[in-house]
Amino acid sequence: MFDGRDPVYLQIADQIRQDVLSGALAAEEQVMSTTQYATTFRINPATAAKAFAQLVDEGVLYKRRGVGMFVAPGARERLLADARESFFADSVDPVADAARVLGIDVEDVVARLRARTAAPAPQGEPR
Repeated sequence: MFDGRDPVYLQIADQIRQDVLSGALAAEEQVMSTTQYATTFRINPATAAKAFAQLVDEGVLYKRRGVGMFVAPGARERLLADARESFFADSVDPVADAARVLGIDVEDVVARLRARTAAPAPQGEPR
């Protein structure tokens, strides 16, 4: 599971965020404890605790004393809003800037996007 260049705690936090975004983890659902993470993935419990602390700071998780960590109400909506903003900043804004420089009309860009999203995705490629 943890084979990226990012620190393991960031990979854990990213995976939990993705699980919340996809609906695999719902609001008020309990997540594995730091001990369970440490045992399952053979990592230091402090590493999992660091990931959880980050997610608590972001409002994705919250702690019920003596019970464990849970997905915060509204976490999916907050993560979706953040992901949408990142999508526009990282993907759409550079396309708009490039189109402006190249003299491509915004309607042509929109038409291309519509055609691209209407066509079936190539085999093995996500839509």
